[in-house]
Amino acid sequence: MLNLAISFACSFLAIFLIVRSENTHARFTLDRDLDGVQKNHAYAVPRVGGAGIACGAIVVALTEWLWLKTQVTDFAMLLLCAVPAFGSGIVEDLTKRVSAKVRLSSALASALAGASLIHAVVLRVDLPLFDQGLHVWPLAIGLTMIGVAGLTNAINIIDGFNGLAAVVSMAIFASIGYVAYQVSDVLIMSISLTMVGALSGFVIWNYPMPKVFLGDGGAYLVGFTIAESLLLLIARHPSVSAWYAMVVVIYPVTETLFSIYRRTIVRGRTAGAPDGLHLHTLVYRRIVGKGLDNESLRQRTRRNSRTSIYLWILNFMGVIPATLLWNTRLPLAITMLVFVICYVWLYCLIVRFKAPRWLLLFGRDAIVVSTAVEQTRN
Repeated sequence: MLNLAISFACSFLAIFLIVRSENTHARFTLDRDLDGVQKNHAYAVPRVGGAGIACGAIVVALTEWLWLKTQVTDFAMLLLCAVPAFGSGIVEDLTKRVSAKVRLSSALASALAGASLIHAVVLRVDLPLFDQGLHVWPLAIGLTMIGVAGLTNAINIIDGFNGLAAVVSMAIFASIGYVAYQVSDVLIMSISLTMVGALSGFVIWNYPMPKVFLGDGGAYLVGFTIAESLLLLIARHPSVSAWYAMVVVIYPVTETLFSIYRRTIVRGRTAGAPDGLHLHTLVYRRIVGKGLDNESLRQRTRRNSRTSIYLWILNFMGVIPATLLWNTRLPLAITMLVFVICYVWLYCLIVRFKAPRWLLLFGRDAIVVSTAVEQTRN
């Protein structure tokens, strides 16, 4: 647990310094694009929170290497492999000039580095015919690069509301850490606890009132680390079903694949074209924010934070069964199928303005009541 405490403290302090020195670096770090199709924030704040998360992870890796002499070599190598993806994201956060193709290429480069340096490769998917094909090394490497780059970008895709990507990732890392504990994998436990701590230090500054954003760099670092941790866990422990890796990240993966389908097949656009039709955006606009004053900064911020609650619950629909059923293939496959059906059903209801009333639990009514209470107190 020491690595969790260290990463939390370092991440918290690093982001504290970023927030307190905002006026010094605002020219480069503030996210001033508040009117973009995927923008739902009320005011500009620094979008380099990923630097604090990276700081927490790096300090833990160095501490373990210098004093504890554990399997930190692999942890340090994992962070080194993340440099292309994380670096391209940070540069984008600072310059807003790094294209989606360059960032995708950087994620692929990180995946290739992980396969080469720490042997994080897809060796099985627990389907006999496919597993035989993975004995062909180029196919295994190719699938690994696509999977890692895809998950790296998936965390970035769900990043758009206060605390959303960070809490979703914390839940995934907590699950990975639990399974690693069950199979006595010290390395994966260390990575998971470290990332939970670093993300916790970030969330304090991001939710419910954001002082800093995760940014592309932070999302890519977190997504890449999740992907590599799952690859190593599956490769090192045959008792862990490969379907666990699919189910524990089913929410961000489903969001990404459905977005690609919606953009390319339904709308005839490129897969990387931004739009405002993600599930979290629809929840924000049609459930949480319907009928409210969009000009009120207070209400917009509350709407933003409450939107995340819906997606946290949806994420737990995958994470909890995956955690409990980590070594059983069929129940995990059924869970994945049920989740996808529920996701598509929910999306179709909301996009057709037919969302059930129970979805207003944390939505418009809650905001109106809380606002009225505050006005009465004032």
